[in-house]
Amino acid sequence: MIGYRFSEQKDKKDKSIFDQLFDIFKEMLVYTNGDASEALSWLTEVDKQYNITTPEYGMGDFIEDLKKKGYLKDNQEKGEVIITAKTEQSIRKSSLDQIFGKIKKSKQGNHKSNFYGLGDDVSSDKREYRFGDSIENISMVDSLKNSQINNGISDFKLTENDLEVMETEHKSQTSTVLMIDISHSMILYGEDRITPAKKVAMALAELITTKYPKDTLEIIVFGNDAWQVKIKDLPYLQVGPYHTNTVAGLELALDLLRRKKNPNKQIFMITDGKPTCLKEGDHYYQNSFGLDKKIINKTLNMAAACRRLKIPVTTFMIAKDPYLQSFVEEFTQINNGKAFYTSLKGLGNYIFEDYTKNRKRNTR
Repeated sequence: MIGYRFSEQKDKKDKSIFDQLFDIFKEMLVYTNGDASEALSWLTEVDKQYNITTPEYGMGDFIEDLKKKGYLKDNQEKGEVIITAKTEQSIRKSSLDQIFGKIKKSKQGNHKSNFYGLGDDVSSDKREYRFGDSIENISMVDSLKNSQINNGISDFKLTENDLEVMETEHKSQTSTVLMIDISHSMILYGEDRITPAKKVAMALAELITTKYPKDTLEIIVFGNDAWQVKIKDLPYLQVGPYHTNTVAGLELALDLLRRKKNPNKQIFMITDGKPTCLKEGDHYYQNSFGLDKKIINKTLNMAAACRRLKIPVTTFMIAKDPYLQSFVEEFTQINNGKAFYTSLKGLGNYIFEDYTKNRKRNTR
């Protein structure tokens, strides 16, 4: 467990031994990139130090319960245990709770904007009936009251002029692409930056799929190249021996967003370093020493391309080098986007706040 330090769990009250072990197991799976065997080995060492198990309930019982509950299964081909889709979803839920707090699930499409129009949410505002309004939105109480005022009680009749309609709020949808830097620098200098990035991605994925199911989230990783990963693959994400091809990441993000029909589109980019790579045909142009003009100019051109398509890029910079911040500022200015220079600890809060804030905008 070199490089990681685990301390005694403080909130043991009212939790079974299984739940205590499972919480730690899920956390370790993120650090071990989904390797269940390694996570169980770590958990065994932690148990030796903090005595979580008892003579009545040991680690063997915990492993057996994981299998019975559908969190773990045997891989006959490799002779090892692997996690299941149920565990992957549970890890995303844990990340959501850790980073964004206890967020209650709401009804589908609950995305309000400042525009009124066709929608499912009824507001407190009312207006006169217009041809084409849905009958379901007519406020019968207010309409009957208008009829009595306009026509009297004795000669009851309800006319079109008496009708009042409950105004509905237009609900827009948002398409988001989350770009994660998986270059080698994400684990250099004694700091694990990829694990917090994975946790944020899993939390955002869980938030969107449960609270905003009509929104879309695509996840891209970029190193020498860029490629799309599925939400279920996030726990297994690893840093490679890569440079940073930001251009490839942005090109793929734009390609994905062009296919979305809704008007609200955005890119979130988590990175700790400067662009250091371009792909030219089958050749990689690379330069890790300083800011290479050729690479930087291509990257800034992509920022401008995103702006022309009205797609803002929000950069979450988890490095504090002044010359890198200067580059990010120029990139952000060209794109008309936003940049946050944040620690790993505050990364999740920034992304959650920015995502929910951007969802309230409507570009119609």
